[in-house]
Parts: sequence; structure tokens; C-alpha cells
Amino acid sequence: MKTYIYRGGFPIVEKSGVGKAIEHQEKMLNAVQAPRAARWKEATVVHMNTVFPDSVIAAFIAKMQKKKVIYYGHSTMEDFKNSFIGSNLAAPIFKKWICFCYNLGDVIVTPTEYSRKLLEGYGLKRKIYSITNGVDTEFFKPDPEGRRRFRAKYQLPEEQKVVISVGHLIGRKGILDFLELARMMPKVQFIWFGGGNESLVTAEIKEAISKKPDNVLFAGFVKSDELRDAYCGAFMSYEETEGIVVLEALACEIPTIVRNIPVYEGWLEDEKQVYKAETIKEFQEKITAIFSQDVRLMKKEEREIACNKSLGKVGERLLRLYFEME
Repeated sequence: MKTYIYRGGFPIVEKSGVGKAIEHQEKMLNAVQAPRAARWKEATVVHMNTVFPDSVIAAFIAKMQKKKVIYYGHSTMEDFKNSFIGSNLAAPIFKKWICFCYNLGDVIVTPTEYSRKLLEGYGLKRKIYSITNGVDTEFFKPDPEGRRRFRAKYQLPEEQKVVISVGHLIGRKGILDFLELARMMPKVQFIWFGGGNESLVTAEIKEAISKKPDNVLFAGFVKSDELRDAYCGAFMSYEETEGIVVLEALACEIPTIVRNIPVYEGWLEDEKQVYKAETIKEFQEKITAIFSQDVRLMKKEEREIACNKSLGKVGERLLRLYFEME
């Protein structure tokens, strides 16, 4: 049994979680030495990760050639909302489109139980599996030298407190709350990594960024090695299907604060692997407590949750799925 990961549309999603998931699939299959097909026609199993028209055509061709198709459910209507210009109006149409795409798979794979339940509620006709996107724990790990490189690049004194977040410049990622939190904590440096297509950023977000406080830096998209050096986080997203950047931060044993949203229920516990907050005031209180060391740091628990989702372990789960599909 040979696997082929279809990479159509990869340049479009390369800087997103979907792009990272595609890279992870390749690494996890290599980690377990799963047979890979160098060419389409040699494959018996094809992974589909995007919902672009070329992927739909590719899925049709694969099925005509009697290949097994795994369609990854990275997107939901819920996480499409509150993203780009017009996304809320287009959300119902987007839902119908992704249902059509996902039903082309022999099975559907989505990263969490939360997203699996959402997709089940859509009335999809295929069996849906919950399999994490995983995290590269060999790459993302504690590194004191990385901390020094990060502070040197951004000219941050050793005593300067820093909060970062990672994501596209969209409302769903909590960018407006991030800016408000920075205003409430003027002595802390806030850095946002990530960007996106500027033409799709809403007017509200553009205006808020133009009026950002002096202690906020927008660093743009950076490569994984720089992000690894930077990790310490407050991830304020309102909706996710998993949150790869959260896993990366945990793998680096960095104190991590996440919004208390359903996707984290059942696998991330408040004050065990992460700190959870709902309001901006609660984010401020948790960050202040971490900086003042008034809370227990949870490095062992953080690293453990990440290692349980390492690429090798997820690769083994994929192999089992292949045999279940036979």
C-alpha cells in the first residue's frame, strides 16, 4: 500500500495551518517508514487537504482509478466565519461546498473530537475520524539559545516581559482583543506573528492596526525556526479545529494561555497543561500571574501533551487507518 499526498494548491495554503498539516503528513509517514508513491499512478491511498477545484478534480480521478481517498476536514463553517471580508455572508455556501468536497473521500479525517462532532452535524455520508495534525517535537523543544536569539533580533532587554500570538490578521484569531490587552499592559511587549492577504483584511481590523499602541509589534510571517525561538504565548482565537501553534508552544514548554473555547475541551485542562481565559480581563490576570510567578509552571505537562501528538505517533495511527480502509 503506497500513499500519495496531493499538493495541489499548496502555495496558496503554505503559510496557514493547512499548509503545516500537509508538511506534517509527509513527515509522519516518513517517521513510520510508510511506503510513499512518487507518482500519482503508483498510489493506492491519496490524501486530499484543500477544497480548491483542482483538488475536487483530483479526488474524482483517484476514485475513478479505484484508489482510496482520505479527505481531510481542516475547515468548518464555524472557523470560516469572522475571518475575511464577506466571510459571514458566504459561510452557508462555504458549508455546502466543503460538504461536497469531503463526501468525495472514502473517509474523512479531522483533527479533534470537537471538529468531528461539528462535521457529523453537517450530515456527511462518510465515516469521520478524529486524528490530530500532530506536532514536530524534535524541532519544537526547549532551547535557551533560541530565547537569546529572539531577544537579540528584536532588541528586547532580558528583563522585558513579552507576549506573542500567532495567526492571520482576522477577527476570529482574536487580533482586536490582543490590541486591547496590549493597551491594558503598556509595560509588556506584545508581538503578533503572521499576516495574510491584505486585500481580504476587513476595514475594522485595518483601522485597529493603524491605531495600535506603541508596545505592539507586527512581525509578519516568519519561518518555523524563528517562531520556535519566539514562542511564549497568549492565543486568543475564538474558533479553531485544533490549533497547531498551541501544540508547538506546548512542545517548547512555554506558559500558554488559550481562550476557553470548545475545541480545547477534553485534552487541554486549565492549570494543568495550559491556562484558560474568557475575557480580556482574565487574560490580563493570567499573564500577570505568570510573569510574577504566582502560578505553577507546567513544563512537564506541556511537553507530555505535545509528545502524545508527536509525528511518529500520529503516523502509526494513519497506518492503522489505511488497514481499516481495506
